[in-house]
Amino acid sequence: MPPDRIALPAVAVVLLIGAAGSGKSTFAARHFQAESIVSADRIRGIVGGNESSQQRNGEVFERIHRLVEERAAAGLLTVVDATNTRGPARSELAWHAHRHHRPLVAIVLDLPVATCLEQNGRRPHPVPPRVVRQQVADLRHIGSDLETEGYSLVHLVRSVQGLDQVRVTIGSGTE
Repeated sequence: MPPDRIALPAVAVVLLIGAAGSGKSTFAARHFQAESIVSADRIRGIVGGNESSQQRNGEVFERIHRLVEERAAAGLLTVVDATNTRGPARSELAWHAHRHHRPLVAIVLDLPVATCLEQNGRRPHPVPPRVVRQQVADLRHIGSDLETEGYSLVHLVRSVQGLDQVRVTIGSGTE
């Protein structure tokens, strides 16, 4: 059964994890204030003029790391909206939470590949299907992978219905 309530500390660093088309940005917009969301797509739009361009990813992720570092240092809720399907990318982001003694939370949108492909296909600039398939494959062992990465909380959602049922609450301070 999918989690129906996710209780987050107000100082947490939250990694949204899922393939392109899994609904991470929609989930983030539904549950978090815009200023707490560090979005790879939004930063791509800022630095490159196009949210779907991969041309300046080095700059994009440097900026993401800088923002996550600054927000974690300040004790601000930080939600990273990027695929985060690969362990090394997650570990680099997790380091900021650990360094500042902030709870690290993973919300995994492990939806079926067909769902991700369908939702990705509705985007104005879809990610290539082979990339989506690889991102879904990267999640094959996500449960055991996350066990070793130092998360305070892990929430796994495996269906669109599960996403619709989730309610996020944000505590005060370190609650």
